[in-house]
Amino acid sequence: MYQIELLSPVGDFECLKAAVQAGADCVYFGGNMFNARASAGNFDNEDLKKAIEYAKIRNVKTNLALNILIKNDEFSEAFELAKNAYEYGIDAIIVQDLGLAKKLIESFPDLPIHASTQMTIHNLEGVLEAEKLGFKRVVLSRELSLDEIKYICEHSNIEIEVFVHGALCICYSGQCLLSSMIGARSGNRGKCAQPCRLPYELLKDDSIIDKGYLLSTKDLCSLELLPELVKLGISSFKIEGRLKTPEYVSTVTRIYRKYIDLANSNEPYVIDEKDKQDLLQVFNRGGFSTGYLENEPNQNLIYKNKPNNMGILLGTVHNFNPNKGYITLKLENSVSIGDSVSLEKEKNLYNISELINQNQNLQTAKKGEIVKIGRIKGRISVGDKIYKINSKELNLSASNLTSSESRKIKIGCKVTVHENEPVSINIYTNQFDDINYVVTAEDLIPVQATNSPITLERIQDQINKLGGTPFEFEEISVDLGKNLYIPSISKLNQLRRDAIDKLYEILLNKIHRTPLSSEPSDVLVATDDIKETMPSKSVSILLNTLNKDFDYKCLQNVNRIYIPLKFFVNNDFNETLKNITSSFNTYIYMPSVLKNTLNLKQLIEIILNTYRIKGFVLSNLSHLEILNDQNKYELIANYNMNIYNNNTINELKNSGICSITISPELDKISINSICNLLPTEAIVYGLIPVMTTNYCLLSKSNNCLQYCNNNCSASNGKYYLNDRMDLKFRIVPDSFSKTTTIYNSKKISYSSNELSVDSIRLDFLDENINEMNNIIETAISGNIMEGKEYTNGNYNRIV
Repeated sequence: MYQIELLSPVGDFECLKAAVQAGADCVYFGGNMFNARASAGNFDNEDLKKAIEYAKIRNVKTNLALNILIKNDEFSEAFELAKNAYEYGIDAIIVQDLGLAKKLIESFPDLPIHASTQMTIHNLEGVLEAEKLGFKRVVLSRELSLDEIKYICEHSNIEIEVFVHGALCICYSGQCLLSSMIGARSGNRGKCAQPCRLPYELLKDDSIIDKGYLLSTKDLCSLELLPELVKLGISSFKIEGRLKTPEYVSTVTRIYRKYIDLANSNEPYVIDEKDKQDLLQVFNRGGFSTGYLENEPNQNLIYKNKPNNMGILLGTVHNFNPNKGYITLKLENSVSIGDSVSLEKEKNLYNISELINQNQNLQTAKKGEIVKIGRIKGRISVGDKIYKINSKELNLSASNLTSSESRKIKIGCKVTVHENEPVSINIYTNQFDDINYVVTAEDLIPVQATNSPITLERIQDQINKLGGTPFEFEEISVDLGKNLYIPSISKLNQLRRDAIDKLYEILLNKIHRTPLSSEPSDVLVATDDIKETMPSKSVSILLNTLNKDFDYKCLQNVNRIYIPLKFFVNNDFNETLKNITSSFNTYIYMPSVLKNTLNLKQLIEIILNTYRIKGFVLSNLSHLEILNDQNKYELIANYNMNIYNNNTINELKNSGICSITISPELDKISINSICNLLPTEAIVYGLIPVMTTNYCLLSKSNNCLQYCNNNCSASNGKYYLNDRMDLKFRIVPDSFSKTTTIYNSKKISYSSNELSVDSIRLDFLDENINEMNNIIETAISGNIMEGKEYTNGNYNRIV
């Protein structure tokens, strides 16, 4: 069994120490800019260097998360951050932005670049395309099952990284625009406000059919599945949590280290219940689930009663004395003075300072005991549940581990003590390329002893004092002359310190890379070639739905029509598609998520032989691989490919892309900074998809249940999520791609008059032919649709 890397999250230096000392093989963290956890502590330039040094001296690898989308005016600074990390000795950089990734791959050929989960790589074709582009590792989407991961590992040569514990997003990473569109806080920019953790009502037409925290997933825990996971060929097991505490990092790392090692051993794989409880104690949202890992559909993915940390259940209030603040309960779990608790109706945390059993004050009480917890106030009723949120014992254990130096590098030494010669120490280790050197104390010269000669044991004891360093001697040999006296033991101690300081110096020189002489001349595509605003623009429309009763030939002023792939595989739409494709330049609109691609190429060939097709709209990196032999068709890169800058456009151009649709997250200034490399298109009307999720709100499953009781066809009604502001987000399940699309509550509508793009795009969902023609005419004229159902999105604001 080969060694699988345990990769732990680091939000600040205390978390770094926690991860390293708890047994991580590698850690990942962000700089103070350009990472997907902008609100974490992160590391400025000097701390970044120290963090890399701290980890690597202890033989722990380091990955820099540079995993957000980069705008043109940020590109140089993002590259500079990567350059600094490279010189400090970073082991890999995790990147979302394709343009930045390619520049780093070209500029630092000896530095592995990892494709972030934000790139939404979820199938074999996406992995193969990433490998072609030069990535050394892919962080797979969290939505894959064990079988899907196994298939990818077996059919690719690139390293595969998989999340094994921590928070799950309900949306495919890289495809969520909800926080961006409703509040200009983009997940693709590391500033997600987590609107998925808010309460919603699920509506069928106007009727409420469910309510609660309907998008709030339980955290992933894969302990039960580790024996299967270690057999799949995965290179790295990743723990989520760069916003979590050092106690969380320490505890989760320690436990996964234990069970990865156990799964790789010949010992029986038995999980200690206390370890499960410890994981729940440091963080859980209504318990854990196995996420998407199991091959069977998971209907335990969501906890709709509460979106934040639950802790563990202590018990139910049997009695409450409001005057004294005494709560009486029978314990479901142990509790101690110093623990923090919460009650289900209260937001406040209470630190336990009084614990009583039969009028005896206790320091700790065990499961099954009936106790009183004192000095608690608030809205408390008999029957309320009480939870332990923080464990003093667990936090102290984690703190002790963090403050220790349990991560030791084994070294050896030989001390030479000869008469009338300076004492010397030879340090050597095989853990860092056969380090071997000698340090001499020129002012420490042994002489013949008149009494009490120095002993071998005394020398070994003095040399072996390495407390507080990351080193330990596995061998200390002493070449000691007869009957010698060392004038100063303190100088012997100084010799040891000098030798260890020299070891630090050698290791730092090995960690650091030679600074680049200059920035590569081609690191940025020129941004000063900005196109002028064009008064006349071509028109593209996306038909998110098709209606067999519509006469689409009546559409006017349309240059291109995009039709989702799912309609081409549905025989009910044959005639409708023939009418459209015979009248308009028609493009197959590829879904952003499509995991079952085994026969997709053959399916596409049948479609191309049946209909007159002009090209394809690509919505995922995998589509470049899927369509690599369709050279005679135009390929348009959709906004789902997160096109933010000129460098990304340049790489897409090199991959055969003919034109691009710019991300709707960009403001008009950023849109106009896109240069003249390829024809550009901007979406100026329509409901923008804000989530693409594997989870079906109708079947309450992490996968489409094709035989569920909920008929998700349009004829069975329309479904919405209704938020606290009474805004309704349209839900459209799709049994073809086995995903659910959640659309924004308002349609974007803005004028293209100020945009330097070649084409405008209008996205239609429920509009009839007359409505579509009116909207097209309005958009061509440069006017906008107005009213409370419309928004200008991010057009005039910056994410």
